[in-house]
Amino acid sequence: MKSLLLSLSFLIGMHVAFAQVGTINGMLISTNAPLANINIKLAGSSRTIKSNSEGSFQLSGLSYGSYVLSFSGIGYETKTLKVSLNSPVINVTAEMAPANANLSEVVVTGVNRATELRKSPIPIAVLSKKAMEQNGGTNLIESIVKGVAGVTAVTTGPNVSKPFIRGLGYNRVLTLYDGLRQEGQQWGDEHGIEVDEYGISRVEVVKGPASLSYGSDAVAGVINMIPAKPNFLDRQLNGDFSTNYQSNNGLFGASLGLGYAINNWKFTLRATTKAAHNYENKIDGLVFGTAFKEYNLSASARLDGNWGFTKTAVTYYDNKMEIPDGSRDSLSRRFTRQVLDTGDDIKNRPVVDEADLDRYVINPLHQRIQHFRFYNNSQFKFKSSDLNLLIGAQQSVRREYNHPTAPGQAGLYVVLNTLNYDLKYNLPEFAGIESTAGINGMYQTNRSREATDFPIPDYNLFDVGGFYFAKRTLGKVAVSGGLRIDRRTINWPDFYVGTDPLTGFGKQSTVNDAAADLQFPAFKKAYYGVSGSVGLTYNVSEKVLLKANLARGYRAPNITEIGSNGLDPGAHIVYLGNRTFKPEFNLQEDIGVMVNLHDADFSLEVFNNDIQNYIFQSRLTDVNGNPVVIVPGNLTYQYQQAKARLYGVEVAANLHPSNIKWLSFNHSFAYVVGLNKSEELLRAHGKQAKYLPFIPPLQIRSEVKVTAQQPIGFLASPYFKADVAIFADQNKFYALDNTETFTKGYTLFNAGMGASFRARSGKVVADLFVQVDNIFNIAYQSNLNRLKYFEYYQSSPNGKSGIYNMGRNFSFKLIIPF
Repeated sequence: MKSLLLSLSFLIGMHVAFAQVGTINGMLISTNAPLANINIKLAGSSRTIKSNSEGSFQLSGLSYGSYVLSFSGIGYETKTLKVSLNSPVINVTAEMAPANANLSEVVVTGVNRATELRKSPIPIAVLSKKAMEQNGGTNLIESIVKGVAGVTAVTTGPNVSKPFIRGLGYNRVLTLYDGLRQEGQQWGDEHGIEVDEYGISRVEVVKGPASLSYGSDAVAGVINMIPAKPNFLDRQLNGDFSTNYQSNNGLFGASLGLGYAINNWKFTLRATTKAAHNYENKIDGLVFGTAFKEYNLSASARLDGNWGFTKTAVTYYDNKMEIPDGSRDSLSRRFTRQVLDTGDDIKNRPVVDEADLDRYVINPLHQRIQHFRFYNNSQFKFKSSDLNLLIGAQQSVRREYNHPTAPGQAGLYVVLNTLNYDLKYNLPEFAGIESTAGINGMYQTNRSREATDFPIPDYNLFDVGGFYFAKRTLGKVAVSGGLRIDRRTINWPDFYVGTDPLTGFGKQSTVNDAAADLQFPAFKKAYYGVSGSVGLTYNVSEKVLLKANLARGYRAPNITEIGSNGLDPGAHIVYLGNRTFKPEFNLQEDIGVMVNLHDADFSLEVFNNDIQNYIFQSRLTDVNGNPVVIVPGNLTYQYQQAKARLYGVEVAANLHPSNIKWLSFNHSFAYVVGLNKSEELLRAHGKQAKYLPFIPPLQIRSEVKVTAQQPIGFLASPYFKADVAIFADQNKFYALDNTETFTKGYTLFNAGMGASFRARSGKVVADLFVQVDNIFNIAYQSNLNRLKYFEYYQSSPNGKSGIYNMGRNFSFKLIIPF
């Protein structure tokens, strides 16, 4: 018996020793892009792994035979794959399809862990690169406005768009680039977001107070612009070349992006240029002073490992754009130009030559915005937690040249330096609770250089805040919330302004100059804020979702609101601040319902926003009601503070019949009302002061889209779409002192088409997007167009006042990947 047992043991051992085992190497992709953090499960076992940052995975030590692999991940449809392992190593590739409903989109904005939209009570919208390409637009913010209900923009021509969310803008909307808060003198009306639009692959928009995660300046919401990354292949150079042309202002743009990977290192480089002459409409013709030239350069290096990752990146933005002032000849309505400093009469300037209106040469009167950004974003993984560290340095250089007799002399020349820090720790899960604790803030200095106008003082700012955020899922209910405490200090010394005896212009001076004026007396103050949120989502079923959220936001007054006292040449406005202002606090309630059916998606969001100490601009008038003119040819605005309330509704309906897959209908409706709750102003001025300034009117957008389900020759996924955008009359405006006037509604018709060009191998060799906006060349004025108020006459021969928005515009964009 003993011998028999020994023989059986030997035979079993020999069988095991010579048993054939192998390895499955796999790659997960979606639209040719690698997919990271996808769950791979081996059917019939408890073995589960995740794909790495390059989309690859490995299952080793498997006996020869047949296996079933299951792939699942947030934002993608679950996929199964049968695999026959009959050699030592086999390679498989699986392509996963994005989930039809955007409720499965992964977001990281406004929260601190990757989160499904389905589980977030905070209203969040996600816009992909392809959606932005198909939307078209004269700049990145305009593309976002077209794609996200509730987002609008204050504009100064086609190159300057300041985002508003649900009627709130300026410093109340926090813009992020790759998670780093954007600091670039954003208090100004007349320059936009310093970001390369060609290098953005995704935008996430939080609609509502997000101060919990970010502190001050996020009371309206957050727009996070996430840079694109190539499809990295080890030791292969790849990337894309993009070019764009727009007919209305002759815009030409070109961008080259490169990517290279070696082992665990990934490198990117992108260079972009854009140029345009003045834009045009049928009322004003070519609008003098709206040409621009823009250059962008960015690079990054990232190292991935089992311990996490670290990424270092640098960006450079350089934009020269003209300064429009709207001065005209009273009879012909042709635009005029300023040629004098002393003795300039805005109503008696020479007319601009026609040949100068469609040139790409930038006028001597222009502004130059430069922005430098250097940052490192790192994540360190532990057994059941991770630490995220973001450190960034930014410099914004803003020069505005407004002296025609001395074109090399800047009227405004300010340099803003900012150091950002952000530390977040995602704690181990405990009792089903996922939580995050963090601290973030910034140190900032602003200095004037060799300028002649000084609208703000040289100030120092230090900001710090700490928070705790937690979420838990209890069956069909997901609950989340948190608390934050902030402190911001602002200070500046006495700031004197005198007169340069050689030029007659203003100059920064000292207390020792007897002729100098103390324009900004010394100031020091600390602002404190407590913010937080609590919300829940309830999955009534897989098809119906209810959301509710209550959030308190906090915003310290910005530098112009408390410290301004002078002319901003680029805005043509003299700003007057008030150093006694208190911080803004808002309390917003959001209720929403989302329905995800087989053939349609519906959403309804209702919000109410009560604001304490709301700060807004109002024109300054004297006791007789006449406009106060401190600098001839420039308006004077004084900041006010009062209670306010905003409320509104947003509705979206997307129809995609399953039996007619090539057809879809997308509709959205957005409406917001902003009420001024200042009892003093309402008693004195009644209806004129009833509403808040610069609130967007009711908007309806409706689109029909046809997309081929099969390739047509060498064309893959060709599409055609047509849409209509309806803007109602805005008769709910802040009319006091003619700060705003009635704005007539208008309807714009747009259309677009495009396709991917594929080689015989199936590889995409180019993507083409064609868009035409304002097909019927409608003459209209948006109430958020600053140029509407650039008018110096009580009446005109054609009965039109101010400057109109852009007319018909064809846009052609070609992207060539390689």
